[in-house]
Amino acid sequence: MQNVKDTFSEVVYAVLPLTVVIIILQFTLIWLPWELFVQFLIGAVMVTLGLALFLLGVHIGLLPVGEAIGAALPQTRRVPLIVFFGFLLGFVVTVAEPDVRVLAMQVDLVSNGEISSRVLIYSVALGVGLFVGLAMLRTILGIPLSYLLAGGYSLVFVLAAFTPPQFIPISFDAGGVTTGPMTVPFILALGVGVASVLGGKSSTADGFGLVALASIGPILAVMLLGVMYG
Repeated sequence: MQNVKDTFSEVVYAVLPLTVVIIILQFTLIWLPWELFVQFLIGAVMVTLGLALFLLGVHIGLLPVGEAIGAALPQTRRVPLIVFFGFLLGFVVTVAEPDVRVLAMQVDLVSNGEISSRVLIYSVALGVGLFVGLAMLRTILGIPLSYLLAGGYSLVFVLAAFTPPQFIPISFDAGGVTTGPMTVPFILALGVGVASVLGGKSSTADGFGLVALASIGPILAVMLLGVMYG
C-alpha cells in the first residue's frame, strides 16, 4: 500500500509543475480556446492516473521479472542462448515502448507515409535487440564498456557520411526514445540479473551500461534505413 502511495505522489509531483505553468500561461498570455483548455485539464488527470498505474506495474512486474530472467539465463552456461534471448527480449520490449511509437507516428506523418511507422518501429527494435545481445556478450566476456561505446559511436559517425541528411536527426531521436519507461527498467534489471550470477564478477555494476549500448543500435538501424531509402 505504501508503494502505491509513493508512486502516485511521485507522479503528481512530476505532472503538477507542467500543469500549473500551462494554467498560468492560459490566464496571462496564450488564452487557448476553453474547449481545448478543458481537454488539457482532463488529459492531465488521465496522464497522472495512467502514468501512476504504469509505473506501479513496472515496479511490481517488469523489474522483478527482468532481474529473475537475467539471473536464470547464465545458469544455462550456453553463451549463444544468453545472447539470443538478450536480443529477443530487447526487441520485444522496444516494440512495446510508447516513446518509440510516438516517434514512429510523427515520422510517418511528416513523411506522408513514405516511412511507415511499422518499418521504423521494427528497425529501432532490431537495433536495440542486437546491441542488448552484444551487451550480454560483453558482460560474459568482460569486455570494457568504453571499447564498445567508442567503436559504436565511431561507426555512427562514419555511417552518417553516407546517410541522407533528413535521416540523421531521426536516427539520433530514435536512440533517445529507446530510453523510455518500458525499455530502461527491463533492460537494466536484465543486465543486473545476468551480472549478479556470472562467475568472476565482483559487482552487479557490470550489469550497467546496457542502456548506453542499446541506444547506439537504433541510431545505426535508422541510418541504414536511410541509406536503403536514399
